[in-house]
Amino acid sequence: MTSLNKTPAQELNNTGAGARIERDSMGEMQVPSSALWGAQTQRAALNFPISKLRFSKVFVAMLGTIKLCAAKANQSLNLLDGERADAICAAAEQVVDGTLYSHFVLDIFQTGSGTSTNMNANEVIANRAAEILGGARGEKSRIHPNDHVNMSQSSNDVIPSAIHLAAHHSITNSLIPALEKLHGALEKKAEEFSSVLKVGRTHLQDATPMTLGQEFSGYTAQIEYGIQRLNRSLDSLSDLALGGTAVGTGLNTHPEFAARAIALINQRLKTKSFREARNHFEAQGARDAAVEVSGQLRCVAISLMKIANDLRWLSSGPRCAIGEIDLPATQPGSSIMPAKVNPVICESVMMVAAHVVGNDAAVACAGQHGNFELNVMLPVIAHNLLESIELLTSTAHNFTDRCVSGIEANIPRCLDFAEKSLATCTSLAPKVGYDVAAKIAKQALKEDKTVRQVATEIKALPQDELDRVLDLMSMTKPGL
Repeated sequence: MTSLNKTPAQELNNTGAGARIERDSMGEMQVPSSALWGAQTQRAALNFPISKLRFSKVFVAMLGTIKLCAAKANQSLNLLDGERADAICAAAEQVVDGTLYSHFVLDIFQTGSGTSTNMNANEVIANRAAEILGGARGEKSRIHPNDHVNMSQSSNDVIPSAIHLAAHHSITNSLIPALEKLHGALEKKAEEFSSVLKVGRTHLQDATPMTLGQEFSGYTAQIEYGIQRLNRSLDSLSDLALGGTAVGTGLNTHPEFAARAIALINQRLKTKSFREARNHFEAQGARDAAVEVSGQLRCVAISLMKIANDLRWLSSGPRCAIGEIDLPATQPGSSIMPAKVNPVICESVMMVAAHVVGNDAAVACAGQHGNFELNVMLPVIAHNLLESIELLTSTAHNFTDRCVSGIEANIPRCLDFAEKSLATCTSLAPKVGYDVAAKIAKQALKEDKTVRQVATEIKALPQDELDRVLDLMSMTKPGL
């Protein structure tokens, strides 16, 4: 691994210059003097020099929220004195607001329980709390990372709880609003294009007429249903494993701890959503809720893939393809072909969708590794789930602002294709029979004419009735 890939914890040289000595249960470790983390974090940083991937800010903020609320709950149960509780809360508040984010240095690919990152939080908060009390970093006599910061907790209930909190918060406050914004833009276009006649397409072949507005209403509904699916899945994230400690039994935890801590979490997050897990053994041994939510994110991604790909094709051209809509021009499209403009926003949406599908596959695989009382792929579940939420959120905003809101219809081209479609013979079939209608369509294709022209030439119906039957707008709704 090159130095460019290393964290400050991994860069510490062997001489110990600029370092302090901290101890954990396995012995002494040199820790950078500027670091708030301690020996266990340092050891983990050296053990897992795998990637540049780190836990997201929202995940770390939720870890801080748990530690803060746990300290308050323990204080209320007379398990933690007020001075220590206040110092822990003050330090945890700085984790929540992101001030200490740079001290969360561990790789996603680490111990499967996320114990290393839980200890990263415990050590950072303990050292900062010690400073707040006038002590020094590494001075565990004042605030101990395990005895005080981690009181009534285990990595095995903290990390699953942080996953649920972070995913629930991000979906509720970021992703759903972004999708609602996209839904509104698509709905506006559906209304704007409600009278624009065009040809429908099935199997990539010409079909019966429809309106461009009807086509966009389908896209609008996809996003609406995606929002509904996400809202339904939020209940699965409402169960928090907090209080289960090591295996779900709650060993070393006051019976009232979880209820009090979760009430404080709800209060801080201004919600009533979260509750103690109805079954702690499911909450720690399985990650089914994360798998469910990831599947809904995949569904949203696939909806975006369909919409973006349709828009890309509908705008293809501008002269030699479909060209029924015009997308906003955002940047030059070629390094060699002057004036070429490509549907780059749609392409970015499609790549994000593909990435989210891949993330879901990783979450599904990781979800299978709930071995007995603990899933051992928690960090990768957390990372992929939260990355998918973040990517879909930013993509929905960008898709709305730089593409959907600026779409314009090429009305003459839409109408021309609708008139030329051989499938307009479908409305003739109830009047002249399927075989005669097919014969008219085949003749129109052979002679490069419209169905209307051939039907008029052979006098398939009286002219007034033919005009009524071949009225394109009437073909866009039920009727004979």
